Amino acid sequence: MTKLIDFRTNPSKYRHWRVDYNGPVASLVMDVDENAGLFDGYQLKLNSYDLGVDIELNDVVQRMRFEHPEVKVVVMKSGKEKVFCAGANIRMLGGAAHSHKVNFCKFTNETRNAFEAAEEESGQKYMAAVKGACAGGGYELALACNYIMLTDDAQSSVSLPEVPLLAVLPGTGGLTRVTDKRKVRRDLADIFCSTEEGVKGKRAQDWRLVDEVVPNSKFDDAVAERAAQFAAEMTKGDAPQGITLGDLDRSIDENGNVTYSLVEVAIDRDARSATITLKGPSEDAPADMAAFQAQGDQAYMLRLAREFEDAILHLRLNEMELGLWAFQTQGDPELLLAHEALLAANVDHWLANEVRQYWKRTLKRVDVTSRSLVAFVEHGSCYAGVLAELLWAVDRSYMMEDEFDGDNRPIAIITLSTDNFGTYPMGNGLTRLETRFLGEADRVATLKDQIGTPMEASEADENGLVTMILDDIDWEDEVRIFLEERASFSPDAMTGMEANLRFAGPETMETRIFGRLTAWQNWIFNRPNAVGANGALQRYGSGVRGDYNMERV
Repeated sequence: MTKLIDFRTNPSKYRHWRVDYNGPVASLVMDVDENAGLFDGYQLKLNSYDLGVDIELNDVVQRMRFEHPEVKVVVMKSGKEKVFCAGANIRMLGGAAHSHKVNFCKFTNETRNAFEAAEEESGQKYMAAVKGACAGGGYELALACNYIMLTDDAQSSVSLPEVPLLAVLPGTGGLTRVTDKRKVRRDLADIFCSTEEGVKGKRAQDWRLVDEVVPNSKFDDAVAERAAQFAAEMTKGDAPQGITLGDLDRSIDENGNVTYSLVEVAIDRDARSATITLKGPSEDAPADMAAFQAQGDQAYMLRLAREFEDAILHLRLNEMELGLWAFQTQGDPELLLAHEALLAANVDHWLANEVRQYWKRTLKRVDVTSRSLVAFVEHGSCYAGVLAELLWAVDRSYMMEDEFDGDNRPIAIITLSTDNFGTYPMGNGLTRLETRFLGEADRVATLKDQIGTPMEASEADENGLVTMILDDIDWEDEVRIFLEERASFSPDAMTGMEANLRFAGPETMETRIFGRLTAWQNWIFNRPNAVGANGALQRYGSGVRGDYNMERV
């Protein structure tokens, strides 16, 4: 039986990271247990990482925001001598299935993006204190920080050696961050990405690969001084006590169906599909943010986001043959909007901000998920505000029109909120409505007049908010035909088509990472030059270079 990958963890379970808190500055120490790999068959030597290491890092980043809002600067450093991080574990990559490699890269990208954006979103600046070799994915960890310090000694360097050593690309945004974020000149980037040994000292700073180079004897003091300086410069106010993120309560039955308190996932293996149902709140919104914070991680908007995110990650890595995800919602849309409105009315409250940012990150996970996505707006649903975003994240949406025989649920409606117009942007920098109506700014502006007004099927259709509206006669047949047709198409063609269609509009560093880079890496991970019996990944460490087919294609 395939091992179930569990994304739920907490500090008591960490094997690879530790965090030392000192007021506004936290030290995030990478000290990988080489014998605690997620799977058998490799050791995590030289601070190399697999998915298990990144699951912990993702948890650290999340808890830093909710449990330690007092932190203004996070200093990422190594707990090993003479090595910062050797990057993704090559033995793991060489032995992993293609699907695992690609999803591993996607998850690591999302984690890096989360702490890269923490400065703007949460007033938490990540800086990397690099001592020793910082190679491949290790440098990509540093690149995602917003300030890099490198010690100037014989052992310390930064490198992206994937092309010359492994015949693959840096899989976590390295190429893109070097050019787009660090603004490294193209020809220098070409040299850097073609060189196994990397770049050291002053040259690394001159080429903009790092921000600061410090003699080894002064390095620790300089890092502490710079962290204190950044903390003093951060405009973030002194936050009150954070909240604890407890373990998620989740059950999985013998058929793979997953149940949380607010999210249910129903599996249909014959149809190769999963139906994800998100439930609206059952109680009134808290009276104010003090009451919200008193609920801690059980506050509705936070609990739903956490459960939804875990369901997304679980399905991505553990249920790869379920090519279609169908979204449904159930509940009172007015009650949902009241919970959302409390956060919108308190955007300056640290916890309201964190929950809203969490939803932004979670919805972005939906956008980049390589599955066919559909939403069903049935009677009794609560597609309002934040949950209405799903209607424009999916590839198609179907809505019930008028009453259905024997269905006593409230008539299907869609309700917009102010948060649909800027709170949850996609990776392209646009809202999902702006992406849906690209080049139709007037139409988006007109939709703002509909905020708070429940729209039944005909009005939702007129406003272009759903793909198709169907009455009682046609609903069952049309939905069945769509599901059967989608399941019959090539998964490869579907992934390519959907990824191309979802990100209309401007290209950003984020869309380049998840679109262009991921597409190339996906292809390269299938090529014999990289993963074949005589490919670079298989021969790595043997002293024999990969045997390449030299044809350019």
